[in-house]
Amino acid sequence: MNKIFTSRRTFINNSLALITGTICYPSTLFPANVRLDDNLRAKVKNLVFLFQGDSITDGNRGRSLDPNHIMGHGYAHSVSSRIGADFPDQGFEFYNRGISGNKVSDLLKRWEEDTIALKPDVLSILVGINDVIFSVNTLKGESILADFEQEYRFLLQKARRSNPEVLLVLGLPFVYPISNIKNNWDLYEKGVSQQCQVIKKLANEFDAILLDYKLIFDQAIKKMPVNYWIWDGIHPTVFGHELMSRYWIEKVSERIKFLKFYVK
Repeated sequence: MNKIFTSRRTFINNSLALITGTICYPSTLFPANVRLDDNLRAKVKNLVFLFQGDSITDGNRGRSLDPNHIMGHGYAHSVSSRIGADFPDQGFEFYNRGISGNKVSDLLKRWEEDTIALKPDVLSILVGINDVIFSVNTLKGESILADFEQEYRFLLQKARRSNPEVLLVLGLPFVYPISNIKNNWDLYEKGVSQQCQVIKKLANEFDAILLDYKLIFDQAIKKMPVNYWIWDGIHPTVFGHELMSRYWIEKVSERIKFLKFYVK
């Protein structure tokens, strides 16, 4: 079982009853005016949230310390802005280190500087679609898949060695037959499916939270066409990123219980 936050383990196992207070509209500056139990407040103080991955996580983020752009405009921004605004006195830190075009091997090259050095308590990773694109373009699917698993496992092992209590959040890649993706749809679909099986195995091996983003998009396209949510088959729209952020919070709240506040 994951031993996340030895000094904070109680809050993970406790129920929503630890959260007290009411929601106040509109008399307060903070719509989510919740008061954490004093004991819980101490245990979740100063959590570090890190989002890693490719362009979907990158969200055209700034590369400077300018706080106006530092989280990008994707799901990582939505998650961080919500939690940071509603719990401003908890000292939470949020980092986005997604880089457009990155494969797992690229994360490996910068893992020490962009992950380990930031000492995350919650490490969220969404990567893989660029590995599939490379696989489709080179027709080296099986060998690339083997490397993908080996390198991804090494990243997780290194994160756990650095912090045995880090909460790992692994997102499954997704793809839809839109735009140029349609030209090689069978290869894309097969490649992503194989990757998802690998990531599911790793999530089980490392007791990580698993985020099946395709599940929420499949539900969403029953209401609106897929290009309303994912404009080119790979990259979500503003609305797609919002679905991802809601889903992220819902699933992570299974371990970080104070986030249950957001789950209806």
